[in-house]
Amino acid sequence: MSDDATGGDDLGVLRHKREATRYRILVEIAERQPAVSQREIADAIGVTAQAVSEHLGDLAEGGLVDREGRGRYRVTKEGVDWLISRTDELREYLDRVTGDVLGDVEVETALADGDVAEGDRVALSMRGGVLHARTVGSAETVTPGAATAVAVTAATDGADVGVAEFDGVVDYELGAVTAVVVPAVRDGGSGAVDGDRLRAVAADADLVVAAGTEALAAVRRIDRDPDVRFGTVDAVREAAMRGLDVLLVVGAGRLSAHTDDLRETAVGVEVVDATREA
Repeated sequence: MSDDATGGDDLGVLRHKREATRYRILVEIAERQPAVSQREIADAIGVTAQAVSEHLGDLAEGGLVDREGRGRYRVTKEGVDWLISRTDELREYLDRVTGDVLGDVEVETALADGDVAEGDRVALSMRGGVLHARTVGSAETVTPGAATAVAVTAATDGADVGVAEFDGVVDYELGAVTAVVVPAVRDGGSGAVDGDRLRAVAADADLVVAAGTEALAAVRRIDRDPDVRFGTVDAVREAAMRGLDVLLVVGAGRLSAHTDDLRETAVGVEVVDATREA
């Protein structure tokens, strides 16, 4: 079975929209087989029938489905195994995220979007790495599975509010980590970094982290002050897990401490070469 058909790595369903679509298509086939209407699947998951057709071709080529004639597909044993493994991974991940974000404390703190009264039912969302709470109107319908809670303090718009009695999962995308390694000072240090390249990468980051003195110097050479200089391993993980895209400018020898810490998460790490050409 090819990496392309299966996503290639754990939690690819979360990392890649393409794999999430294939996951949902397989679920729809399993429910409807053997008679499968591409139009019904397309309507159910919100994509075009042409997109469904293309995905079905790839899934058949990857051995996850069998084509038994026009409009007739079955999920193969390999496809069922893949669905089960990804479903188990998703369940474990969601349990961990729910516990990390909401379950470890009896009362969590959020920022109020609008005025909130004590006892209000609130909808929760994650924006800019911060939990937000908005009062749900009595006539408002909340999407099934969406995160809600009860306000245990009152707050005005933009103030901190205590929330408890959590239900559902906070829906947000994980951030990504881009790492630029700065050589040790004896190997050129910050002077070996292409400032234009580093500046371009930094422009797309929500948070700039400098780990080490050479890294700090490299960031300051592009007229930036890092958002974080200390406790960078924990800071990078927490920021990315809360949806922020992080630029990690890191001294040589310190990169592995950060990547090892992220290995058990679903956060992607891309190492970008920003050294000057010789």
